[in-house]
Amino acid sequence: MTDLSATAQASDKGTRLDRFLSEQIDTLSRSRAKALIQSGDVIAVENGLFETLTDPRKGVVPGIRYVVTLPPPRAADPEPEDIPLDVLFEDDHLILINKPAGMAVHPALGSWTGTLVNALLHHCKGSLPGIGGVERPGIVHRIDKNTTGVLVCAKSEAAHSGLSALFTAHDIDRTYLALTRGAPRPLSGTVEAAIARSKTDRKKMAVVRDDEDRQARHAITHYRALETFGQISKVEARPAAALIECRLETGRTHQIRVHMAHKGTPLIGDPVYGRHRGIKAEGRGVAFDQSMQVVRKLDRQALHAASLGFRHPVTGEDVLAEAPLPGDMAGVLSALRTL
Repeated sequence: MTDLSATAQASDKGTRLDRFLSEQIDTLSRSRAKALIQSGDVIAVENGLFETLTDPRKGVVPGIRYVVTLPPPRAADPEPEDIPLDVLFEDDHLILINKPAGMAVHPALGSWTGTLVNALLHHCKGSLPGIGGVERPGIVHRIDKNTTGVLVCAKSEAAHSGLSALFTAHDIDRTYLALTRGAPRPLSGTVEAAIARSKTDRKKMAVVRDDEDRQARHAITHYRALETFGQISKVEARPAAALIECRLETGRTHQIRVHMAHKGTPLIGDPVYGRHRGIKAEGRGVAFDQSMQVVRKLDRQALHAASLGFRHPVTGEDVLAEAPLPGDMAGVLSALRTL
């Protein structure tokens, strides 16, 4: 990606953002500047903090540096790739997949090939193109590249429209399993906290107050601890780790990872929202050390989309797909149970 920038002067005060950028950056037309703003590729930087701007009519402020990120050119259509899929359910209208860790859902920067979309285009033999947009055919929701588990995709326009409506109405039963560092207090409850992009790190999301960030999106996660493991220390007799079941009422970017970190119990292995990948636990001996090594070796967030249930948007039948815990998380769970 390429970054371009311009700093507003006193004479620019109040000028529409799209007009200002097109006047200050020779390679940008006003329509191109407007499109980049609306797609979230323009930020305002002040004193090391930044705000993503999405309104091209917003007036610029003197002294603020406006940075435009030009996305790299990319192919118009993803190509079919013969990638094996773990199919949990399929009919003429939709397909449910058990997605492995390391597979991105759709082509994007850093993952132009080898994605679920590439695999689906091959598997569905021409029935997907155009469904839901060229770059994301059939995709109605996502899970992170390194999160495993159940994901549903549409194979027809009727299914795409119906599934989109179900997700918008939060009429989907989604259950996730997570392994956390420590255990949340209380052991069951609801996190209702708005989420927006972090003002200090564009790659992260953060819990914010609705009235502090107009880009904040309401987010609700219901959680309960299914098991707890070990203890932090002899002095601090709190669990060293926990197996958490999370049910989403909303589906925001990194929602469970952000909400659990907000509770003070980030996911084990999370390289973004956890300060380190392992856990702090009281114990001694060879068996204890071996268990801790298993936990530390997990190289992704310990998060798995365990089940997905909904009313079929075309046939009306109840659909429930479940995916077993993947091997790496199952290994960590077994190790935690020995603490």
